[in-house]
Amino acid sequence: MFGDIARFLLNTVFTLFGAALVLRAWMQVVRLPPYNPVSNAIFQATNWLVLPLRRALPSARRVDVASLVAALLAAIVYVVAMVAIAGVDPLAVAPIIAVVSLLTLVKWALNLVIWLTILMALLSWLNPHSPAMPILYQLTAPFLNPLRRVIPNLGGIDLSPILLFVIVQVLLMVVTRMAVSLTLFGI
Repeated sequence: MFGDIARFLLNTVFTLFGAALVLRAWMQVVRLPPYNPVSNAIFQATNWLVLPLRRALPSARRVDVASLVAALLAAIVYVVAMVAIAGVDPLAVAPIIAVVSLLTLVKWALNLVIWLTILMALLSWLNPHSPAMPILYQLTAPFLNPLRRVIPNLGGIDLSPILLFVIVQVLLMVVTRMAVSLTLFGI
């Protein structure tokens, strides 16, 4: 029982933190204005790790390398902790930990896409004039706009978030299956 609780807590904390780091990098790619409540919250939660890394890893064009490296480091710490909880020596499975850490980072990014899409869809139905809508639109537009060109608008109903949700869910299943097949400790 303790192992299950520890895995749940680690998964929750690291998924939220990893998603915040990925979101920080994504905000720079889509050029989200830095002076809004979402950006400020993400910066406050991640500055302690990203700012020291930024001294050694400057941004490359629009890619926040420090945030991505921080997310990868968080994924490595998460996977090592999960391995340790499973009672496996992390040094014995170091190559597997590296691959599973990359897959975990991809999983966090895919989960972030799902969360942002669901939040945007809900807000568009419940409160389309919410101050968060422009931020969510800017964050999800690179994923939804190509789908909008493929799927026709059905009487004012935008089905692209549903298609994006299905695509990302399938990708999550593939990534999760790959990670689980590499491990015995199930991430």
